Amino acid sequence: MSIGYNHLVTRVRPGAIAHNYKVMNALGGNGCAVIKSDAYGHGLAVAAEALAGAGARTVAVGTVGEALDLGRTSFTGRVIALLGPQLPEDYEAAARKGIVCFCARREQLEKLSEAGVRAGRRVPVALKFDTGMRRLGFPPEEAGRVLEKVLGLPGVEAVMAASHLAVADDPDQDAFVREQGARFAAAVSVLRAGGLRVEATLANSAAIVAYPELRLDMQRPGIALYGADPFWGTAAQGRGPALEPAMEVLTRVYQVHDLRQGETISYGRTFTAGRDMRVAIIGAGYADAWSRGLSNRGLVLLHGLRAPVVGRVCMQMTAVDVTDVPQARAGDRVWLLGGPGENSIRSEELAQWWGTISYEVLCLLGLNRREYILDSPGENE
Repeated sequence: MSIGYNHLVTRVRPGAIAHNYKVMNALGGNGCAVIKSDAYGHGLAVAAEALAGAGARTVAVGTVGEALDLGRTSFTGRVIALLGPQLPEDYEAAARKGIVCFCARREQLEKLSEAGVRAGRRVPVALKFDTGMRRLGFPPEEAGRVLEKVLGLPGVEAVMAASHLAVADDPDQDAFVREQGARFAAAVSVLRAGGLRVEATLANSAAIVAYPELRLDMQRPGIALYGADPFWGTAAQGRGPALEPAMEVLTRVYQVHDLRQGETISYGRTFTAGRDMRVAIIGAGYADAWSRGLSNRGLVLLHGLRAPVVGRVCMQMTAVDVTDVPQARAGDRVWLLGGPGENSIRSEELAQWWGTISYEVLCLLGLNRREYILDSPGENE
């Protein structure tokens, strides 16, 4: 169910996701497309089908429940649950469907094995090692004990070893990235020496670009699939290949009126006009995941020109300064994200104004009513 109740709509181009997968896969050669959290707000089923058409044979979702949702689509490839089984019902479902589960603790392995025995199959698992993220995973130095545990469980089969990089998108953290890579390599060596034929996966979008030596057997492109630059705002910005933004967000102008010098606008009177102005009231607010943090900071696009937010973002409306957009009228389209021409708003820019990252921008704006379109990115109707 969408969260928006006005004229705001999120438009997604599946073709852009497919294009970006091909671009990233050309670098790594064996990409597992990360479509967790409803494909970062772009729509799980549609993204999976577009990726399948682009040649993706493995996708990664977040939870076992999300994997089950994907099972109701036409996608027929391998599905990985990155969070692994966390709820009691997850174990039986994973065993029944053959979902590849990341496992980060012994209890998960034991319960999956029991479920696998009941289902009459060995459940494929990915052994997750914590090489420095300090969230989920086995310590790499315990790889020998993990190996022994897995070999003693009849209902699971270790098909993969995985870890997660913490700072691959930060050029100033190169030493830590390489330290994580070395710790992971040591754990994988122990597993393979013990007879496990595991597929090693470590590289995210940033590492696929910046650390060719960490691409290993399988890569996990995520944010890059949706057209965002993982290095945005760093010295490495633009280092990666050209990607196509897959999401844009539009709304409408509700009213245009004068704001005289000295007058204030919106709740709290946080903006005072320093000159005679024209303002447009647009249909976007924090109820539509258009953050209140954009008050007096954000920009929108209409008639090919950027217009700044003035005053506080309200629940379903926001005021923008259209003094320099004299053709602005009620009913005009307004882009909160994307849009035609050279002034198109990128998710990374919106994130900077918002005080967050592009991941959050896409996930939240993707909660609105979605439409799927086939035209080229940036094309104006």
